[in-house]
Amino acid sequence: MKLDDKTILVTGGTGSFGHCFTEYVLEHYNPKKIIVYSRDEYKQYTMANEKVYREHADKMRFFIGDVRDGARMERAMEGVDYVIHAAALKQVPACEYNPDEAIKTNVNGAQNVINAALNTGVKRVVALSTDKAVNPVNLYGATKMVSDKLFIAANAYAGNKDINFSIVRYGNVAGSRGSIIPLFKSLIEKGEKELPVTDYRMTRFWISLPEGVELVLKALEEAKGGETFISKIPSFNVKDLAEAMCPGIATREIGIRPGEKLDEIMVTVEDAPFTYEFDKHFIVYPQVTFNDRQKPDPRGKRVPDGFSYDSGNNTEWMSVEDIKARLHEAVDH
Repeated sequence: MKLDDKTILVTGGTGSFGHCFTEYVLEHYNPKKIIVYSRDEYKQYTMANEKVYREHADKMRFFIGDVRDGARMERAMEGVDYVIHAAALKQVPACEYNPDEAIKTNVNGAQNVINAALNTGVKRVVALSTDKAVNPVNLYGATKMVSDKLFIAANAYAGNKDINFSIVRYGNVAGSRGSIIPLFKSLIEKGEKELPVTDYRMTRFWISLPEGVELVLKALEEAKGGETFISKIPSFNVKDLAEAMCPGIATREIGIRPGEKLDEIMVTVEDAPFTYEFDKHFIVYPQVTFNDRQKPDPRGKRVPDGFSYDSGNNTEWMSVEDIKARLHEAVDH
């Protein structure tokens, strides 16, 4: 996907993903404009004054606004070619305690993004999903499941417009804010003699921010509308992560938290009839298609019935040494 001379808007653009995506695009392409859309003026000020963005100030725009505000969202999308929707309330406990706020941002906000894109001539929309949207057991996951459904169904409203909506799904990004790596790092730096592990059976996928960006770019380039793109990535055991970060440190099992799963699930058995496998990723196609463009890519192979993809049944695993070798990627932006 050539992003040269294109105008791109990133909702939630001051977050970890927004930083990495914007830097990647500035480094590899010559965009006309990148619009960072978010509601925190201080984060925008801080981002705008970072060296990489000062050097590309002619291409950067910082737009104060909330995805909850449909009119503001529509104004921000005027003249935009591509939209990356990364804004969300993501902290599971916060969403449980403030369910109405999570719905306003994650569900109503998603619909505002869709409406604004349809009304302003946007060509492509890629929305970031999460493993927690699959068989959700907490409110955050439930709101993201609804958001995913909204973006998939949005293709029904495209008509003859040159626009499509697609989704990329991955779990916690290694080193991102609120994830386990910065927690362990902080405890180790404070001199703690043992690290808390929720459950010794717990597994997670490993994906770096650049890998997440590459998946978004793949969706921008290949999506016809309604697909969910999922990277093939390795799994690791959380106890092995503790050993990799501080060899020999003791651990204590503290029990799984409410709304938490032992494994990150990306593709369910129910998704299998609509899932196709490629060299480096899977695509889950929509169960209901809205136009004749939404046909499976012939380069893919349909997965067998009963197939599922989660961090516990993965065929690719990281050893303690593998984790050590990749910890340098886990840097919070």
